[in-house]
Amino acid sequence: MGDNPALVEAAQAGSVIPVYILDDVNAAEWAMGGASRWWLHHSLSALNQSLQGRLLLLKGDALTLLPALARQVNASQVVWNRCYEPWRVQRDKQLKEILQQQGTPARSFNGSLLWEPWQVLKEDQTPYKVFTPYFRRGCIKAAAPALPLPVPSRLDCMDIEAMSAMNLLPLTGEAGINALDLLPHIAWDGGLQQRWQIGEQAAKQRLARFLDNGIRGYKEGRNFPARENVSGLSPHLHFGEISPRQIWHEALSAGLSGGFENDLDCFQSELGWREFSYALLYHNPSLPRRAIQSRFEHFPWLKRPPALRAWQGGETGIPLVDAGMRELWQTGYMHNRVRMVVGSFLVKNLLTHWHDGEDWFWDCLVDADLASNSASWQWIAGCGADAAPYFRVFNAVTQSEKFDEEGEYLRRYLPELAKLPNKYIHAPFLAPDHVLRAAGVSLDSNYPRPVVDLKLSREQALAAFKSLTPGLDS
Repeated sequence: MGDNPALVEAAQAGSVIPVYILDDVNAAEWAMGGASRWWLHHSLSALNQSLQGRLLLLKGDALTLLPALARQVNASQVVWNRCYEPWRVQRDKQLKEILQQQGTPARSFNGSLLWEPWQVLKEDQTPYKVFTPYFRRGCIKAAAPALPLPVPSRLDCMDIEAMSAMNLLPLTGEAGINALDLLPHIAWDGGLQQRWQIGEQAAKQRLARFLDNGIRGYKEGRNFPARENVSGLSPHLHFGEISPRQIWHEALSAGLSGGFENDLDCFQSELGWREFSYALLYHNPSLPRRAIQSRFEHFPWLKRPPALRAWQGGETGIPLVDAGMRELWQTGYMHNRVRMVVGSFLVKNLLTHWHDGEDWFWDCLVDADLASNSASWQWIAGCGADAAPYFRVFNAVTQSEKFDEEGEYLRRYLPELAKLPNKYIHAPFLAPDHVLRAAGVSLDSNYPRPVVDLKLSREQALAAFKSLTPGLDS
């Protein structure tokens, strides 16, 4: 409950009713996917424990539920930390109006970003479209991130057991969390359970491990998916279990005292990319579905359901792509370098709409974040702000050879290829028959041939992208 400005405000004002509302009504198509709902269940459980079982749970339209709750308990005020997804911005604006009309003051605070999107603007007061000046000039001009707030020294949570008789039928504690029905009905979450510890304490422990072992060498090491040089903090950040201010200042202290300023600078710039994604979403509310560069609305995307299913299932015949997609399915996560490779393969080798990748990631990622997911898919597709140029097509084989030379990451998620020598594990389709037989690999039997030719599909993609060159967006 550290660095939670809304909680600090509420605690200072008197007794508190902590409430979480699962609002799929207003979220509509951006209701959380399966992996995120799994994480949310366990995150709420951890939060409820820290609140000694006093967390109140509701499910439905927050525009109806929260004002009704405020009336029934005669709340002196309602406070929350701001969210920046377009549907939440619209809903929370309406929510403030409804609460104020019924005489309940409502206030919101910044608890999830280093800088507000409206704080970091160019000289002409327009938003940045390129990351480097956004981060190096705009963010510095907006002042250093504030120090994190401490946990309230005293938190008086109201006894709300008697509220179960109200028409709202609110539930507290574990019963309320279970009533949200967030866990899968089919047990597909075994790998997620093995991979993650969830909650505020787990987030603090993960940050501590990263600062002790991972941040030194981060600038180079973060590119190698088999190494432990990534923080793994993104789902904790997304669900508010740790704040970017906590991460920023603890990393700053560790980096300066440890003498690895270059790694620190690189890590802070990654936090900056998260901020940039939120700024893009705030200033471009249609980001999740509409290309920032409007010429891409006419791109000749192909419909290839079998190829899309192969990509989703990690059965494309391109090992690095398949390993990444299986990591995603098994753990709810994917290494960032691999995310770029699998995204490039889908969009530029399969010429499949980035919406299909965005939707699959939305359902499968435990760190599915509307701002980062949308901005990243537009980046890899070349249609967003500061996007990868259309001629940048990641070659999944050369990327694998460069960043997983010994095949450690591939063998972790593609055990059927484990016995292949390093020379051929990155591209089994190029291996001689006797090498495949010796390794127990049978193409089209226990591992597929490539669904597409990398060289030919790259040429087709370049031609398609080049056809859009006239009328480039400014």
